[in-house]
Amino acid sequence: MVRPDRGVGIVGWGVYIPVHRIRAEELARAWGRDWKRFAAGVFVEEKSLPGLDEDTFTIAYEAAKNALRRARIDPKSVRAVYVGTESKPYAVKPTSTMLIEALDLGERSTTGADFEFACKAGTEALEATIGLVGSGMIDYGLVIGADTAQGAPGDPLEYTAASGGAALVIGPVENSIAEIVASHSFVTDTPDFWRRKLVKYPAHTKAFTGVPAYFRHITTAARALMDELGTNPGDYDYAVFHQPNGKFPLRVGKMLGFPKEKILPGLITPKIGNTYSGSSLVGLSAVLDVAKPGQKILVASFGSGAGSDAFHIEVLDGIEEAQALAPRVSDYVNWKRYVDYAIYARNRRMYKMPNDMGAY
Repeated sequence: MVRPDRGVGIVGWGVYIPVHRIRAEELARAWGRDWKRFAAGVFVEEKSLPGLDEDTFTIAYEAAKNALRRARIDPKSVRAVYVGTESKPYAVKPTSTMLIEALDLGERSTTGADFEFACKAGTEALEATIGLVGSGMIDYGLVIGADTAQGAPGDPLEYTAASGGAALVIGPVENSIAEIVASHSFVTDTPDFWRRKLVKYPAHTKAFTGVPAYFRHITTAARALMDELGTNPGDYDYAVFHQPNGKFPLRVGKMLGFPKEKILPGLITPKIGNTYSGSSLVGLSAVLDVAKPGQKILVASFGSGAGSDAFHIEVLDGIEEAQALAPRVSDYVNWKRYVDYAIYARNRRMYKMPNDMGAY
């Protein structure tokens, strides 16, 4: 378990989810499959996808703007920008530096980097930022987890691989709306999901990603954190687990002793799909949107490869005022426009356009 030397907390939070949606039934229709078997089996009704002018950078930018609105700090006081993603626009060029420029955070004494650890890249970036703020090296850091859909056409992942992201402004606890009290991480070499160099879509070992990967790592990290803090599921008002689909979070919550009522407020995958590096942070944001002072939150991410980061978070005064300063997760979930498979394929550039400009 890790505790920062000085109190660290969430100063502001924000999300962005693209407006375009495709129904699971439409994905199944395109491949001549029974959508109830393939989609309902993972408890996903529809998923978000980017427009032609959207990518991981634009998603991260919009989420960061919302987080800074809620933080109500001088943006130039942010001294670290870390982006967790597995779908960055450039193979060699950090997304973080583009954000520093676009958000006008200033160029002096700012560290930036892109983090990779599959779906827990966002919480890996969070751990690093907690260390910088907790040690006193910086006062404020910006953490983003964002991704665009990565599932191969026709693959079961296509039903869940979605687009979206979340951002957190991390700073001293005295200026925060929620304190990050402690965290615990657990990682092993468990190859359940990967993408080799120059390969467009990731591969996975199907059922293997469940018991030895997802469930083992989340339960180990969460139990270790609770054991070391002396807490149990009854002490928490909310639990947020990584959401590769709609069923896994409910199942792992039951394994840990959490009733589904504590999990459902942060469970957004059935409506927007798996946002990968942003999944746990989007779920946490959905809880922060409705949380009250004094409530406690357990967050446990998961990243294939494999690992989990678990966090004990306590909500502080001031959160209710901050909730009204930016759109909530529910707002983005409800702002949607449905497309068919042809538009979906075009927006994801599944076939090459003239001059690769996305024109008809």
